[in-house]
Amino acid sequence: MRRAAAWLFWTLALLAAAGRAEAKGIIADVDDHLVEITTDFSGQDILVFGAIDGPGDVVLVMRGPLGTVQVHHKARFAGIWVNAETLTFANVPALYGVASSRNLFEILPPEMLDRYELGVGRVRFQPADGPVPGDGPFKGALVQQKKKHGLYADRVGRVTFIGDTLFRANLHLPSNVPTGTYLIDVYLVRNGHIVDAQNMPLIISKVGFGADLYKYAHANSILSRLMYGVVAVIVSLLTGWFAHLAFRKR
Repeated sequence: MRRAAAWLFWTLALLAAAGRAEAKGIIADVDDHLVEITTDFSGQDILVFGAIDGPGDVVLVMRGPLGTVQVHHKARFAGIWVNAETLTFANVPALYGVASSRNLFEILPPEMLDRYELGVGRVRFQPADGPVPGDGPFKGALVQQKKKHGLYADRVGRVTFIGDTLFRANLHLPSNVPTGTYLIDVYLVRNGHIVDAQNMPLIISKVGFGADLYKYAHANSILSRLMYGVVAVIVSLLTGWFAHLAFRKR
């Protein structure tokens, strides 16, 4: 209830600001630009809300951060499955999600969907070393791997309207969402054309004890990594000891 009231308040404020802005067809925001991941983080929905200056459709895309991903093709050799081929892709979004007020094919023509990479099947994956003939199966395997881990959405989310101008949508962050900086792009569509757009940053970071461990584990210095190893061993020993005591009491 509190979140809904906050959404309504800020949307009305955005609508008022949009009325004062010059030639601004859409104005949007998120309920929280900083998501803090703790040890008990189980996923979270990001609320995107805003207003448009008249009838139209809204499309939201959340993606990032970009990174390098290796995709392996396995083959059977001497009765054992081994990695026969490996293809490395660059600038791959760690997470991708899209939402729209109507079916994407009803809003925009295929060439526009391709241009703005709207839809999981239209995200462009480029091999790190340049074009590679026959890379289609590798791209398909990459998408399936991301979907399996819940990082690429299986379906397009829903943007809902209240009246003709106020809109809202939920974009889901899974429990295994990588840390980093994400971008949420918001598009206003009319008559098959994108007439206005806005993008907003979303920062996801670890906090607490888990963040300290992550920092030490990925540190450049040997001393920091050694400290991480020592802490990991101590935690493992303590966990085993407490489990042993629990079973002894039984």
